[in-house]
Amino acid sequence: MSQLDDKINQHFAGLVVRKDLVKAVKGNAIVPSYVLEYLLGQYCATNDETTIQAGIETVKEILRKHYVHRNEAGLVRSIIKEKGRHKVIDRVSVSLNDKDDVYEAEFANLGIKKVLIDSSTVKAHQKLLVGGVWCIADLEYEYTEDKSASPWVLASLKPIQISRFDFEGYLDARKQFTTDEWIDLLIQSIGFNPQMFGKRNKLLQLIRLIPFCERNYNLIELGPKGTGKSHVYSEFSPHGILISGGEVTVPKLFVHNGTGKLGLVGYWDVVAFDEFAGKQKRVDKALVDIMKNYMANKSFSRGVETLGAEASMVFVGNTDHTVPYMLKHSDLFDPLPEKFHDSAFLDRLHSYIPGWEVDVIRGEMFSCGYGFVVDYLAEILRSLRSHDFSDRYKGMFTLSDDISTRDRDGINKTFSGLMKILFPHGEATGSEVEDVLRCAIEGRKRVKDQLLRIDTTYPAVRFAYQGKDGVERLVSTLEEGEYPNQYHRRVAGEVSEADLFDTANVAPSEPVSDAVSPQPIQQPAVSVSKEPVLKPQHLVIQENQRGVTFDRLFGPYLKGAKRIIVIDPYLRMFHQLRNLMELMETISKQLASGEEVAVHVVTVEDEFNGDRQTESLQKIADACAGVGIQFSWAYDTTGTKHDRDITTDTGWKIVLGRGLDIFQRFELNDAFNFSNRLQQHRQCKEFSATFVKVENACM
Repeated sequence: MSQLDDKINQHFAGLVVRKDLVKAVKGNAIVPSYVLEYLLGQYCATNDETTIQAGIETVKEILRKHYVHRNEAGLVRSIIKEKGRHKVIDRVSVSLNDKDDVYEAEFANLGIKKVLIDSSTVKAHQKLLVGGVWCIADLEYEYTEDKSASPWVLASLKPIQISRFDFEGYLDARKQFTTDEWIDLLIQSIGFNPQMFGKRNKLLQLIRLIPFCERNYNLIELGPKGTGKSHVYSEFSPHGILISGGEVTVPKLFVHNGTGKLGLVGYWDVVAFDEFAGKQKRVDKALVDIMKNYMANKSFSRGVETLGAEASMVFVGNTDHTVPYMLKHSDLFDPLPEKFHDSAFLDRLHSYIPGWEVDVIRGEMFSCGYGFVVDYLAEILRSLRSHDFSDRYKGMFTLSDDISTRDRDGINKTFSGLMKILFPHGEATGSEVEDVLRCAIEGRKRVKDQLLRIDTTYPAVRFAYQGKDGVERLVSTLEEGEYPNQYHRRVAGEVSEADLFDTANVAPSEPVSDAVSPQPIQQPAVSVSKEPVLKPQHLVIQENQRGVTFDRLFGPYLKGAKRIIVIDPYLRMFHQLRNLMELMETISKQLASGEEVAVHVVTVEDEFNGDRQTESLQKIADACAGVGIQFSWAYDTTGTKHDRDITTDTGWKIVLGRGLDIFQRFELNDAFNFSNRLQQHRQCKEFSATFVKVENACM
């Protein structure tokens, strides 16, 4: 186990489970993860391997004996008849038989209906009335000659969810973790390996949890297929419901005027619409209108009566086109059905998760570490719905006066939700609060910027804030920095390389204040000059930004050099050495015919795999010999090499914050993956590069 796993088990003993165990026990049981983790939490909430293995076998046996497969429903019904009583795990829903004035339960997989259930059980678990709940139930069989009576008798019923928790204990335990450790714990709780995600990607995953801890929160996520958009809402919590297909009626969602039966928003904390995108989908305009009112006012009408509810609304769907295509031809809400592609509806959204930044889920992304039993975390988040953290930044930062009330509401609700998730104990530094605030502002800005494209009556908004120092800090979206010529409708044009990245046209270097957060690169239109004008400058690249290549970043500054020195202490792992090889490719492209260049690399020997590192460096040297690059290397033995830079004999020095390791992980062995073949399709880590002119370079 890792140090973090040890720490998790120490402070949350009995409340965590190893996440890879879910796959080990699931088999062919089609049940949500929170059901399996409920059982694992009963028998495997430990770090003792012997106990875990025994617990796995116990859970498997419980599922084998009591989980009802649809194709074995007849056999299970027979077992209940012959034994007289049997325990089953099934999804149970309840309806009111108003003719007989009784409640009747229906077991989805078992295929039995009209099972009498007492009113007290229904009152205690009202979600049985809407959508159904996974339960452990004792069923009895008593035959009667009364044809109107059901032979099935419900002896007991227990929804699969945690019965109690210590909220104060949760807060005290949170104090024992650093912010980074806590984020990794939450990511492992969702089921992912935190080592596979950068900080920004981790926050995008955690924003998906905000609807569970923030009342009446409206969230949308649009992005490519296979990125796990709906996973959290179907598997994570018994308090959320995922509506597949994106189509729902007014009575089902809000209230049935005929029967008075309350809809989904009255019983669930989160109502998520899966497959929400699709221009051809038929949508009831009356549904859109009532959703507008509910999302804005937290209420809806039933005849002359107005009812309120607390359910958060989540909309997830797939995009059909790339971001620059959508920005050029329409907007980032382009995939939505026409009736939902309405400015009044979209203005009710508090945040927009950029799904195109989230990687397609791969096997290596899943965690083998410890995380909360999701039902425990779901209950914690639910209890946080009664708390309000929206004002936690106001003593440190002030939003721009230009930001409207509705924009402020969106920012405040996202900020409040993230603060509850990350800092439920209320202890956060100024920089941590600022990070959360910027994230909240960006999510709302993405919504508002697209509204400006859809409806010209909306006034432009300056999304900025001030600290106590009075310095104004602008916030921009990542795609605004990546595609500036496409992002703003007034300058929309053809997609060009300048929209992606063009180092020759970045503004000159300016001093960067410690108080000012890094802003994305802003590129003007394509330069008409064939030869770029090289100048000192400081570039800051945001996490998840695409379009960055060694050719565009370094190429112009390496052209014409006869000697180049590369200093990077971290050229050890395969992907780091591959980055070095790709730098050699860039250098080779800058060589004029008949010319040669000497490249000397200084790094630090890997104490564990030094032989393999040396072999790889020699392979690079052998490859370079045939293309006019005299490649050499040396291991620094002084222990003083920490800087990372590239120096040329033409007088340029490129100082690199992260060295050559600027790209996030991607599938290195997939020859059919564009990220593997072309750098511009890779997501970047956050890094900076400073280009300065120096005397006596490479001497």
